[in-house]
Amino acid sequence: MTLSHDLAGQGPSTVVLLHSGVCDRRMWDGQFSALAEAGHRVVRCDLRGFGESLIDAPHTHADDVRDLLDHLGVDSAVVVGSSFGGRVALEFAVRNPDRVSALALLASAAPGMQPSDDLRAWGAREDVLLEAGDIDGAVELNVDTWLGPEADDAARARVREMQRRAFDIQLTVPDEFSPIHPEVTREDLARIEAPALVVVGGHDVPDFRAIGDDLTSLLPTARRVDLDWAGHLPALERPDETARLLVDFLAETSAPTP
Repeated sequence: MTLSHDLAGQGPSTVVLLHSGVCDRRMWDGQFSALAEAGHRVVRCDLRGFGESLIDAPHTHADDVRDLLDHLGVDSAVVVGSSFGGRVALEFAVRNPDRVSALALLASAAPGMQPSDDLRAWGAREDVLLEAGDIDGAVELNVDTWLGPEADDAARARVREMQRRAFDIQLTVPDEFSPIHPEVTREDLARIEAPALVVVGGHDVPDFRAIGDDLTSLLPTARRVDLDWAGHLPALERPDETARLLVDFLAETSAPTP
C-alpha cells in the first residue's frame, strides 16, 4: 500500500515529515507550508495505523516510508521525525543509508529503547483504561502526558483528535497485523553518516531526554539543541519556532562547503 500523504513545494531537496505515535500527519500543520516556502519539496505522511493509513497486513514502517519515496520518485531526502517518527527515521536511515541526506530528530524515540519503571507504569495505566473501554480516559492521559506547558487549548484539541483516531484504528486490528520493527543495534546507529539534529525538550519525559543524550553521543554528526520551553511535542507547542528551527537546519545542511 502507499501511505496517505500530502505534498507541497518545489525545490532540489525533499523533506519527509514523520509524526509521533500520538499524532498523525496533521501534527505538522505549523511547519508544512513554512518548509515549502523555504524552497523545499515537502512530504508528510500517515504511518500505517494513523490518520488515513489503515492496517491491512503485517508491515514495517521504515519500509513503508521507502515505498512511498519510490512511489514519488525520490532518491534521497531529509527525514524529520517526532518521537515514534524519530525511531522510524533512524530505522529508515540504517536500512537505506544512501537515501538520507540529513536527519532531524525531535524528542525522538530510538530502536531498542527500554522504558523506565515510570514509563512502564504509565503504559500500564493506559492499558487499564483501554481494557475497560475508557477510550476517552486513555486519550486524556496521552494529552496530559505528552504536551508541555506551552501547549494551548488548540494544540490539546488537535492531539486529542489525532490520538482518538489512532485508537479507533489500532484497537480493531488483529495481533498478526502488528508492525514489525527491524533489529537495529547501537553499532548500526553509530554508522549513520548523515548530518543529524537532535532536539530535546526541557519538560519532556525523562526517558526521552535520556535518549537525546544517547543519540547526541552516538550519532557521529549529531548537533544537539535543547528547548527549555518544550515538552514532548514542540511542533505543536510552538509551531512557528519549530518551523524556524527546521528551516535553519535545512539551510545549514544544504549550504556549500567552503
